[in-house]
Amino acid sequence: MNKPVEITFRDMPRSEAVEAKIREKVARLEEFYEHILACHVVIESPHSHHHQGNLFHVGIDLTVPDGEIIVNRDPREHHAHEDAYVAIRDAFKAARRKLQDFARKQRGDIKAHVVPPHGIIFELVPEQNYGRIRGSDGRELYFHRNSFLGGDFDTLNIGDEVRFVEGVGKKGLQASTVHLIGKHHIID
Repeated sequence: MNKPVEITFRDMPRSEAVEAKIREKVARLEEFYEHILACHVVIESPHSHHHQGNLFHVGIDLTVPDGEIIVNRDPREHHAHEDAYVAIRDAFKAARRKLQDFARKQRGDIKAHVVPPHGIIFELVPEQNYGRIRGSDGRELYFHRNSFLGGDFDTLNIGDEVRFVEGVGKKGLQASTVHLIGKHHIID
């Protein structure tokens, strides 16, 4: 790290033990991602309740190449944060997850969402329990009544948009697990 870790205590006395725990957690983040440029951690106990313990709030601001990662753990959501160490642990877990996501994006490891094959029903033969789909690529696929999921085959209409799993059957290209696509879906 280019800059030393900054630790700020708000509405609470400075604690060497808490500071040591924060430095340990920052060191673990650096082992995972060595390009952290700066880190500022704020720990505060803004609530003073006499009938229950104070809830600790931990904020982490990491400066990384081409970005910044900010974590704010809201104590109102986590009553376990009456313990400063639990609040620190949870905040650094969230920071690690965000850092992992950032590292994946940097490496280009972002999951590509594969669009399932889709098309339009152009033929229905209910008395023989089948229909045919013209895929978005122009190919024609057979599908059986039992392949239509999530609805009643008899309610299908020519022109309905569907998505499906493609395979090869006795009658050539075949669609299985056919699902009706909502009216707002745009076909490529």
